[in-house]
Amino acid sequence: MSAVQNQAAQPQQVQRPAYLDCAASTPMRRCAVEAMTPFLENQFANPSGAHRMARRSRAAIDDAREIVAAALGFDPHGIVFTSGGTEADNLAVRGITAATGTTAACPETEHHAVLHPVEAVDGRKVRVDAGGAVDLGHLAAQLHPDAGPPVGLVSVMLVNNESGVIADLRAVAEVVHAHAPDALLHTDAVQGVNWVDIAEAARPADLLSLSAHKFGGPKGVGVLAVRPGISLSAQQLGGGQEADRRSGTHNTAGIAALGAALGELTATRDDEVRRLGALTDQLADGLLASIDGCAETVERSGRAAGICQLLIDGIETEALLVLLDRFDVMASAAASCASGAMEPSHVLAAMGVERQAAAGSLRLSLGWCTEAWEIERAVDAIPKCVEQLR
Repeated sequence: MSAVQNQAAQPQQVQRPAYLDCAASTPMRRCAVEAMTPFLENQFANPSGAHRMARRSRAAIDDAREIVAAALGFDPHGIVFTSGGTEADNLAVRGITAATGTTAACPETEHHAVLHPVEAVDGRKVRVDAGGAVDLGHLAAQLHPDAGPPVGLVSVMLVNNESGVIADLRAVAEVVHAHAPDALLHTDAVQGVNWVDIAEAARPADLLSLSAHKFGGPKGVGVLAVRPGISLSAQQLGGGQEADRRSGTHNTAGIAALGAALGELTATRDDEVRRLGALTDQLADGLLASIDGCAETVERSGRAAGICQLLIDGIETEALLVLLDRFDVMASAAASCASGAMEPSHVLAAMGVERQAAAGSLRLSLGWCTEAWEIERAVDAIPKCVEQLR
């Protein structure tokens, strides 16, 4: 019997909660911890220096840059290290619109790290259909010269962080090229990197954002990948690091760990997608069979393998999450940034889900750390909690 099977057979021996909130954050991979540790202890020099200790830090950053570029299908010179996905998204939207004197557009279902910067530059929002897919006709209309100031950037999330819907970036790119040939396409791939061949899926994109803690790296470090020849107006000024695109002393430890985690993810992604996809289906099937008035928000064929979003009648998510916590099951209502406020999901609202139904939404998200016993615990606990609340 494997270790995972043994844990599933004897759940009382498991000391940690069942963690099904990997879209919010993941634990660090061992390889990332090992890559990070030397730069927290002995190899602490500022990589901008000239002495040999500084050069060692610079070499670690250069190595990570090569790993990231190969994994994403970008040129190493286009890899800009940031403090995370939010900064990368802001740099894409604000950096391009400032450099080109244009505005931006994005779907109504984008993460707020894109949605709010687009609003800040008086950009435009694009509708989605009931399945969460971009309304390409409405996108074309929003790019028309008569719609207002020219759009210089269109941002479309590769995998939605709430519903798990996978965007068709090729179809989006065709509309952008046809109706705004000078506009660039940015994709927030913060969730997508776990579930798709990122280099292939993001090939149509001119810019791409990542955040390390979503795939087993540390919090506080991310990437904006930029294709050659694209001018980007820096939003953080200072020492001119990252080729004058993002100033600030490098987070050497975090960058080294990001590279290690992304390298391991790239090597294991296909197997993990199969494993986690099967576990997610097991989770969804178990809950759908056990809970009346429960439905998935989108078709499985169109969503990421490890994200399951459910609508459960007759409950309020806030109460469900509190009760699940007592059963040692960690889940979320929507984006973790919105937890606590418990406002209805803007993603579900854009998809046409009524407010009352959206009040019972539950997001269960798996990651590299997920084990089979966690699924079994959730399938056992969630129906009990729903019944108690009803």
